[in-house]
Amino acid sequence: MSEAAYVGRGVHRTAVEGLALRIFDGTYDEGDTLELPALMAELGVSQTVLREAVKVLTAKGLLDARQKRGTFVRPRADWNLLDSDVLRWKLAAGAPPDFFADVLELRRAIEPAAASLAAEHRTEEDLAALDGSLTAMRSAGADPVLAVRADTAFHSALLTASHNRFFVQLRRVIVPALVARGGHGGSGGQAGPVPAHAEVVRSVREGDGDGAYMAVLELLDLPAGARWAGA
Repeated sequence: MSEAAYVGRGVHRTAVEGLALRIFDGTYDEGDTLELPALMAELGVSQTVLREAVKVLTAKGLLDARQKRGTFVRPRADWNLLDSDVLRWKLAAGAPPDFFADVLELRRAIEPAAASLAAEHRTEEDLAALDGSLTAMRSAGADPVLAVRADTAFHSALLTASHNRFFVQLRRVIVPALVARGGHGGSGGQAGPVPAHAEVVRSVREGDGDGAYMAVLELLDLPAGARWAGA
């Protein structure tokens, strides 16, 4: 279980994960009413445990309950994709290409602005983290796992260096999407993108907010086959 997983323990976690799986694999589609007695038997849990699982998924925007209708799956547009568990379940179920296109649009809106703020607010610790991720990129070679790890470290460090608490929180969306995209044909250890990442760090180090903004846009506009893990 990843550290982003639902933090409940034992049967409670089993119930939440099992019910979420049934929603994301299409066993229960949006608008479907849950068959609670059948779910209790399938999951091997008590009514109390299942009720708690329903509460968790209701809070995450997946479920709702109405008198005479019962508990049902909400429309996908209502699912809270900014929730780390919901995003994890979505990615594990196999997100379509347009999902990653939406993530890229989000990144184009957020990361250049974060880089501009980083140029203004970065600390020596922030610069060390960015430099460390560049070193890891250069050392990754053709190892796709190390390449993805270095890339996610870079983008996480960049968001952190903005010192904007909301941008920092978006690591929870961007990093899992980068990891998932890296597992779907990411380019691995190509050397070409390293200078593009290095240009971002140079602008941040020099306090050049406009330069950092444009450098991130250019990085995100690299052809997919030339990016580190889709970056």
